Amino acid sequence: MHPKILVALLALCVCFNSISAVAQTSSFQFLEKPGPYPVGLKVVNQYDHSRSFPSAPGSSGTSSAGHGDRPLQTLIWYPSSGSAARPMTVGDYARLAAMEIRFDIPAAASKWAALLMGSSNVPLWAVRDAPLATGHFPVVIYAPSDSSVAWENADLCEYLASHGYVVLASPSMGASTRDMTDDLPGIDTQARDISFLISYAKTLPDADLSKVAVAAWSWGGISSLFAAARDPRIDALVAMDGSMRYYPGLVQRAADVRPDRMTLPLLFFTRGYLSLEDWDGFNEDGKLGPNVLNQWIHGDLLAVHMLGMSHPEFSSMIERKHDTKRFAKNQTADYDRDDANTSYAWVVRYTVNFLDAYLKHDAAAAAFLKRTPAENGVPRHFMAASFRPAQKSGSPSGTGTVSGP
Repeated sequence: MHPKILVALLALCVCFNSISAVAQTSSFQFLEKPGPYPVGLKVVNQYDHSRSFPSAPGSSGTSSAGHGDRPLQTLIWYPSSGSAARPMTVGDYARLAAMEIRFDIPAAASKWAALLMGSSNVPLWAVRDAPLATGHFPVVIYAPSDSSVAWENADLCEYLASHGYVVLASPSMGASTRDMTDDLPGIDTQARDISFLISYAKTLPDADLSKVAVAAWSWGGISSLFAAARDPRIDALVAMDGSMRYYPGLVQRAADVRPDRMTLPLLFFTRGYLSLEDWDGFNEDGKLGPNVLNQWIHGDLLAVHMLGMSHPEFSSMIERKHDTKRFAKNQTADYDRDDANTSYAWVVRYTVNFLDAYLKHDAAAAAFLKRTPAENGVPRHFMAASFRPAQKSGSPSGTGTVSGP
């Protein structure tokens, strides 16, 4: 073989191997280790009999005992005593999407199964119907994003369960449609779903209903705000780039939702850079109103700015279905896939410490929140955090460094 041809072939091999290496490291990876508890998962097909819901297209209307009532496919992650059974895979979760509306007649196809095909064999932690761990654990309701599945952040939910939380979630659906509606009726519907799940948690033998939080991403964030304003059982909120920040006009229209009067602690994660031009795009109906975070003066507010994260990167399953091209479209500056994985890991770590501090009154978690991100080992240029304590009546407002609960 001619030497020049040989050199060219070797160069191509090196290039191909480099591309392959990038491809292998470019997918979503959950970097956190589990907490002290193995994780169990139960899937409960139930109905809210106080609300009606149209039957699925083509259904006979006679095959489901709860036909006509609102279906709520409920996922429950919980601390387990351990099991040798096979854990859930991404594909196992994806198959649940086919049974959200008609529990007895799965849909013929699920877009999630197709979109997650490349990750379908990736194992997670939860084992279906694993035995319960001994004890009673605080409850976290997870509220998913607009029209999404209950398990869009399965990695976060499993992580919280491994740290001693009972986590419940149901799909994001409109009042009468599988897809959420981006309006007040849609928000009210998901807020009622959140309260329904809290009431259902009373039936769980391992749930401690004296300690309840709601964690949410995107549209679920505004719904969780409405739920917390109306349901006194909710003790804390975690919002990952929640829509309450982007739709203050909808918040303002709900007369009974007053952020300036709420006393709950709130952990709010914001995405990376947004230009003035981007913000200008939010100047439309429903998006103009008083800033919710600025109004949050009577409850502790921990605001964490994830400098390199785009909006979709707050969901582990959304990121698994995004290919390299889609990731590049949403990419923030030059933060690459590995940076996104690192950022997500810090989001879940701050979430569990926030919940431990406010629901379990854990001193180590409170100390974690009091330290700066650098002191907690966060890499440089990944995060900025500020803590604003709840103000007493008549006290001036102000924002300082993180000082914790």
